Amino acid sequence: MRNQKGFTLIELMIVIAIIGILAAIALPAYQDYTVRARVTEGLSLASGLKATISENAANVNATALATGLCAGTNQTEAGHVATLTCTSGAITVVMDTTAASAQITLTPTLAADTPVEWLCSSSTDHAYVPAECRN
Repeated sequence: MRNQKGFTLIELMIVIAIIGILAAIALPAYQDYTVRARVTEGLSLASGLKATISENAANVNATALATGLCAGTNQTEAGHVATLTCTSGAITVVMDTTAASAQITLTPTLAADTPVEWLCSSSTDHAYVPAECRN
């Protein structure tokens, strides 16, 4: 009896089919992951504004959204962020098309003598936004 050396054609076809199935599942998941990472970049950029708004609210002991809360915020765009705006203390981040044009709104909850809490909301597909912004 001769010993078989190497792989048979059917074994190679099975391996190629398995690789094809894995690639078909992994590529869409990877694309969602990269978009989600770009959207997270927008939240990181907004965190600087959150600190300034929280400080402004503490200085005036604000209990409601007001135009003065945005004083001193740097609303410059960077990376995949198309626009970053602050209106009466609420921060709106709009991403560019490479980040699915996601729009995230961060709204402060203000109460006297308590830390500012932030509510994150988005109308964008939930696959592209962080868990705390899925409402």
